[in-house]
Amino acid sequence: MRGLVVKSTGSWYEVRTDEGTIVPCRLRGQFRIKGIKNTNPVVVGDHVTFLIEQDGNGYITDIEQRKNYIDRKSTKLSKISHLIAANIDMAFLVVTLKNPQTSLGFIDRFLLTAEGFRIPVCLVFNKMDLYAPDELARVDEIENIYRSVGYATLRTSTVTGEGIKEMYALMSGKVSLFSGHSGVGKSALVNCIDPSLQVKIGEISGVHKKGKHTTTFAQMYPLQNGGYIIDTPGLKEFGLIQYSKEEIRDYFPEIRQYNNSCRFDNCLHVHEPDCAVIKAVEAGKIPASRYANYLALLQDKDIQIEDWKLR
Repeated sequence: MRGLVVKSTGSWYEVRTDEGTIVPCRLRGQFRIKGIKNTNPVVVGDHVTFLIEQDGNGYITDIEQRKNYIDRKSTKLSKISHLIAANIDMAFLVVTLKNPQTSLGFIDRFLLTAEGFRIPVCLVFNKMDLYAPDELARVDEIENIYRSVGYATLRTSTVTGEGIKEMYALMSGKVSLFSGHSGVGKSALVNCIDPSLQVKIGEISGVHKKGKHTTTFAQMYPLQNGGYIIDTPGLKEFGLIQYSKEEIRDYFPEIRQYNNSCRFDNCLHVHEPDCAVIKAVEAGKIPASRYANYLALLQDKDIQIEDWKLR
């Protein structure tokens, strides 16, 4: 039988058949030794084939080729990646300025990964009802940075309803990934889009001002407009694992457009003479924070980005 993985708990998977039936499935032991260098060989969004056993459960026999996926460095195994979701049409990165604060470094790591598979990303500035005038000015500044690069942005609030209709319209007929730190309001946004889903919502720690994990496993929910939402567990950090320096250069859109304008074809835009990117940064055509994160990626052996803040 063929189906879509709509929930992953690590050892068991919920697979939705073409007829709409949910079948609990697992992996056979030999499936895990096919050279898949991920902590989780099957992920939400995968199209799979499976066989039904006598007890009504199934076991997955094959994964169809993925058109894309989002992954990050495993928190425990530095050379192994952890898949977040697969076959994504659009990603919504939910960010907040406080409780918790999302760093520009975290945003740029995520955007780099999505750019590798040409997954469109919309930055969602959530909890807009909480911000004071000076914080709203900061939202304006950050939003302008990413809009100038070419990324879509949206402002939302589950309290006032701001941006919810616009977000729902963007999801029509698409598989949409929700990602971000714990506590930024991903699950609350999902509930606001479709209250019937009743996704569990967490609280913010009063001591650390950070979110508590409530979405333990990635799960896909169908929408009435023909789309799907993939709600994912909150991410504390977003480590990268598989990119060469040339790929990093090419996955910053504002840098990529100058690649053919430098004196040297292999210019990495660090200290080379007659570098068009360096000149663009000095002229204010490339955001300084984005360029700083780009340099941090090139210099760090583990390909991590430092947390740069707006000055």
